[in-house]
Amino acid sequence: MTPGIRFTIRVALTVALGGFLMGFDASVISGVVGFIEPEFELSKFELGFAVASLTLTATLAMMLAGPISDRFGRRPVLKVAALLFTLSAIASAVAPDYATLVAARMLGGLGVGAALIIAPMYIAEIAPAAVRGRMVSFNQLNIVIGISAAYFSNYLILSFGQSDLSWAQSLKLGEWNWRWMLGVEALPAIFYFFALMFVPESPRWLVMRGRTRDALDILEQVGGRTQAEADLNAVQESLKTEAGQEKGSLKELFQPAMKLVLTIGISVAILQQITGINSVFFYAPMIFEQSGIGTDAAFMQAVLVGLVNLVFTVTAILLIDKLGRRPLMLAGLFIIAFCMLLLAYGFGSASYTDSGELVGVNPVLILIGILGFVAGFAISLGPVMWVLFSELFPNRIRGIAISFVGLINSAVSFLVQLVFPWELENLGPSTTFLIYGVFAVAGLIFVMRTLPETKGRSLEELEAELVSGK
Repeated sequence: MTPGIRFTIRVALTVALGGFLMGFDASVISGVVGFIEPEFELSKFELGFAVASLTLTATLAMMLAGPISDRFGRRPVLKVAALLFTLSAIASAVAPDYATLVAARMLGGLGVGAALIIAPMYIAEIAPAAVRGRMVSFNQLNIVIGISAAYFSNYLILSFGQSDLSWAQSLKLGEWNWRWMLGVEALPAIFYFFALMFVPESPRWLVMRGRTRDALDILEQVGGRTQAEADLNAVQESLKTEAGQEKGSLKELFQPAMKLVLTIGISVAILQQITGINSVFFYAPMIFEQSGIGTDAAFMQAVLVGLVNLVFTVTAILLIDKLGRRPLMLAGLFIIAFCMLLLAYGFGSASYTDSGELVGVNPVLILIGILGFVAGFAISLGPVMWVLFSELFPNRIRGIAISFVGLINSAVSFLVQLVFPWELENLGPSTTFLIYGVFAVAGLIFVMRTLPETKGRSLEELEAELVSGK
């Protein structure tokens, strides 16, 4: 391994910690909902908003982070995101009431949105072309690891809080369990802030600001002097080309020629969330408790959700360029539909007592259904959606098109998170999962009939085929 590759890996892994914090911050709430609902006497709608509020501000940050980073730099925006993660974790942990908790969650959402956009952008701008795909994938992998770490952290805090260990009792892990679950994120967030001090600024951004000498020094650490000069010239030529091109507009996205790719993009963006993935990620212990297994076992099974998500995300990364996008989508959606219908059956075969308690649920069946669903999502809709977005839309309007469908994706995610507790209470888990299953079946039919295979085809070839009038 060359010194340049080692340098690139170190920088990419450091910056990708933003993905870890994003995944942790988004899913740590799953262990908290069961405790804040009675403590703050929340309605199901208020509980849903406590979870979904992060997505609102994350969407805002996603729209603003790019332009802000163009002005002030990639690294300063990531450092601000690290501070937001830290402040959000501390404020959430000490929140005296519901309003403060929601405000703290929304503050963290700004960090989530910024990290989601800027971390992979930075890595792509500094990594050599030969290893760029693997370097950028560090960020997506870290998001999944962050989700798993949140589940595991919640389980450890709950377990230690119930133990007789003197240090756990002195920290009041039992009495303040949910506060520690939220507050522990401050530790990796602080580490991320200081680690970013040892990361250089993006060389592409430096060239944009006329600081070619600084950019050349960084590129030389990545690939040596000769390659650095070639890369610098390529960046300068690219910026000149971009400056001479007319910017694509949102209006152009709605031209008749774009009907097919826009339909596919919007449908996949909605499908990724409407099949219920964030209901599982953000409410996993609550779902498992519905099967009657108890709080401790529910938290342990949530850890399994994170591990399955990690394993099958890695599997998708390894297979996506070998099998193709379409086979993974078809296989994943079939598994999702089957597992959601299995969950609907599992909960539907149970009965309710006079007090409204659900009894007679087969917990093994529920566990198989949830883990199967997560595996199906992790090999298809999870990673494949963003790959498709980068390939389907024409070069000229790709940026604005991805922003548009990403906004739709976030809006649907917010609604799913918001209404899930209400659905469980008013519709019951069987009907709720049946709805998700029906959407998955509809999505499977749509993909079979509409989605083309994009593997191994140039962006120009896809544009010529999919955009009418070409």
